[in-house]
Amino acid sequence: MSTQDAKVPVEGATQTLPDRTQNPAEDKAAPEGEMSKNAAKKAAKLAKQAADKEERAEKDVNKGLKAEAKKASSKTPKKKMEGAALIGIDVAKEDDFAGWYQQVLTKGDMLDYYDVSGCFILKPASYFIWETIQSWFNDKIKKMGVRNCSFPLFVSEDVLQKEKDHIEGFAPEVAWVTHAGSTPLERKIAIRPTSETVMYPYYAKWIRSHRDLPLRLNQWNSVVRWEFKHPQPFLRTREFLWQEGHTAHLTEESAAEEVLQILDHYAHVYEDLLAVPVVKGRKTEKEKFAGGYYTTTVEGYIPATGRGIQGGTSHCLGQNFSKMFGITVEDPSSKEGERKPPLYVWQNSWGLSTRTIGVMVMIHSDNRGLVLPPRVAEIQTIIVPVGITAKTTDEERTKLYSEIDDLVALLTAAGVRAESDKREGYSPGWKFNDWELKGVPVRLEFGPGESAGQYVTAARRDIPGKDGKTTIPISELSTAIPKLLDTIHNDLFRRADEEFRAHRKIITNWDDFVPALNAKNVCLIPHCLTEECEDQIKEMSARKAEEDSGEPQDARAPSMGAKSLCIPFDQPEGIIPGVTKCTNPHCTKLAEKWCMFGHIETTLGKEEQMNGMNGDDELPYIFCVQSHREFGSSTSASTSIPVVFGSLVPFYSKY
Repeated sequence: MSTQDAKVPVEGATQTLPDRTQNPAEDKAAPEGEMSKNAAKKAAKLAKQAADKEERAEKDVNKGLKAEAKKASSKTPKKKMEGAALIGIDVAKEDDFAGWYQQVLTKGDMLDYYDVSGCFILKPASYFIWETIQSWFNDKIKKMGVRNCSFPLFVSEDVLQKEKDHIEGFAPEVAWVTHAGSTPLERKIAIRPTSETVMYPYYAKWIRSHRDLPLRLNQWNSVVRWEFKHPQPFLRTREFLWQEGHTAHLTEESAAEEVLQILDHYAHVYEDLLAVPVVKGRKTEKEKFAGGYYTTTVEGYIPATGRGIQGGTSHCLGQNFSKMFGITVEDPSSKEGERKPPLYVWQNSWGLSTRTIGVMVMIHSDNRGLVLPPRVAEIQTIIVPVGITAKTTDEERTKLYSEIDDLVALLTAAGVRAESDKREGYSPGWKFNDWELKGVPVRLEFGPGESAGQYVTAARRDIPGKDGKTTIPISELSTAIPKLLDTIHNDLFRRADEEFRAHRKIITNWDDFVPALNAKNVCLIPHCLTEECEDQIKEMSARKAEEDSGEPQDARAPSMGAKSLCIPFDQPEGIIPGVTKCTNPHCTKLAEKWCMFGHIETTLGKEEQMNGMNGDDELPYIFCVQSHREFGSSTSASTSIPVVFGSLVPFYSKY
């Protein structure tokens, strides 16, 4: 859709759109004809003032030149966007992605920083998005028979140890409570990093018969993971909100069906609510949840960095955890008097976190601030009064405000979340910038001119400037705005989807692989799907990138080398069974599937990549919307972090 197509055609509406962004003027032009005596006097006065100003400027020219020279010789400030508004974003997305991302969130009123590193305050605008996701997802899973519940925040050391004893390399990034006030606890207590060990002992207690299955429970809670040095809002936080579903089934088939149902729901959260395209697929054996049977995933793409980002995962745990915790039922096929061994249940686990919000922001927002998809925007339409001047009488102002209240009521009745901005002391232009910064999808301008013509001037946030503006008759407003909001959602998704598709490259030759990655693409390659080959591809792609750039690749950088993202369910043609070889030139095996590889999104700046990451932490829960950890080698810190209720002992591990 062109920008011209994006306009809402309105029959009979005035299409001359006043530009009020900088210096909002009165809505009605002065009548043509000869100037009155008062107008002539005013013009003469203005001319004299201009002449006096020019004379003063000439006298001060030397002084001005000296001031400029002094300014030029001073220390060079940090690079900012040319022409950035005082209240706006002063770091360009294309120049400093991490800095831009943080400014968009804070200046867009989405969150604030807290005095505990890695913890953030979710302000109403961002929490509304999470509530919208909650409401939508709750409706879907309740229709599946899932029920919400709440388990305790604390985990005993003994229970946590049980998981460690059964899963190789287990070392969760746990925060421990070691004191009650100044008194040491006899046994330290963990703050949950996830809830398998909290919930599954009670599944073993509650499930006594196959008639108790399936058991489907979900929690909306917060979890704590204390395992990195450089937090990023919504992407890597030491405490975050999520939902975690844990279910038990009699058969593998029942579990497998649910895994894909949940994955479809996750894809719909991204596509239908957040306007973010994703690819559904299965994780490789190397990247699946350690201890699980298999992992399915939705994968996104961040155009600004050219990196992949994991959106959410739905795991089939198989019978591993039921054997660990003794969750069994009698065999329903047993005949009367026949004793068969008990059956271990099949389990699933799936989770989605507030990092969905971070993905949405990174994909849609721009150098003017947030761009919010309409379906999750707390305010979908803001109405700004315009054309009010010093000459406007109180009666005229009151009448205009009353009409605006009527417009808000009209839109609210049509199901639109609408508000008006009647703040005093701010110009319309300042308000326009403020609401652009906050990402409100539609701005309506309403002044004396609009009132007289019975229309509103509408501006789309996703299409800045005149190309995104149109006029809508008030008589059509209750139907036109909902349609416009749907159009904005569809356009946001379409643009992001086109970008993702344009940067998904099918590669069959190794020599083309790294250049394609460096050109901000993710790559589908024929792959044998073995862990050893995956490790080789990562190492070789990092080495090739170093050779091509002439710069050393820091071993601690989490984006070093190519990483498998998923095996897409939607497979391209081209792999001939028994013929097509793996793309890795050092691999002698045949290709099994097309596997999608890419660099992974971290939003870390160069300095953070060089100094902040532990070499063993390949990807320390950067996209922690998985409901389980991938446990790897770790080192534990020896010091405690004192808090009000105890001490936290951090553990660092691979997620």
